[in-house]
Amino acid sequence: MPWERTETVTNVTEWERADGTATVRIRERPDGRFVVRVDRLEQAPEGPTYRRETADNRETAESVAAEMRETFELAE
Repeated sequence: MPWERTETVTNVTEWERADGTATVRIRERPDGRFVVRVDRLEQAPEGPTYRRETADNRETAESVAAEMRETFELAE
């Protein structure tokens, strides 16, 4: 199932899974580092989960976010 980029503000980028039960978000911290997290709701077919990682730069954060989207992809 594909991911759709749903939100872009000054320091937050978010993707929502097509079924609406999971999101991946990159947020810039005040110290210039980035937090990347995946949040899958209890209503998701495969159940809830939450994972959070910190990256030193935007490029690394984008790579971590891409990995999270691939890992938590829902088979069609």
